[in-house]
Amino acid sequence: QVQLQESGPGLVKPSQTLSLTCTVSGGSITTTSYYWNWIRQPPGKGLEWIGYIGFTGYTHYSPSLESRTSISRDTGKNQFTLHLNSVTPEDTAVYYCTRDLGPGWGRLDYWGQGTQVTVSS
Repeated sequence: QVQLQESGPGLVKPSQTLSLTCTVSGGSITTTSYYWNWIRQPPGKGLEWIGYIGFTGYTHYSPSLESRTSISRDTGKNQFTLHLNSVTPEDTAVYYCTRDLGPGWGRLDYWGQGTQVTVSS
């Protein structure tokens, strides 16, 4: 059974970099053919896809966030990490890591519980 767990700071100051790590158990992030995603939900709004890192290490990001987003992984620890640069209060959201059965943010089968991140001075 696959489990995902987000970890990282709950409070980030404007202009800083938000870093969140997802630890995966019960399955390898290098297994064909899964895609490991970050998704967020601002207060009162819908889900927003941020990006993914695929089983080969290939990354792909939302065009609206691409310029300040990167996703990396540590295969030895079975973890992948989101870095979101130059944050503003509009980046306040619950952040989720998820597994996708393919690219395209359409077949998400496992989710972390989510972690609240607030951007404030």
